Amino acid sequence: MKENKIKAVVVRSGCPLYAVGDAVYFDGPLLDKEKSGNLCMMALNAIFPFVYAARKGILKDTPVQCPDCEEHVEFMIRRVIPGLEPRD
Repeated sequence: MKENKIKAVVVRSGCPLYAVGDAVYFDGPLLDKEKSGNLCMMALNAIFPFVYAARKGILKDTPVQCPDCEEHVEFMIRRVIPGLEPRD
């Protein structure tokens, strides 16, 4: 089964580690280090199940909030559409 490439984009943040628009890219089970910004381990823990489901085509455009801090970092989990992303 072919997997989707996924990005997690920050859509809301009061956290000093993330700005709105920051993104983390996943290519299958791997983090695309060339395209991605920093990824906090607590945020990864929160978004991983949703990234996995999106990779398999089960979820589309899903908001997920990191539970670690009061700053309320919210990511939108999206499928990467080839040709519409920078540096595909």
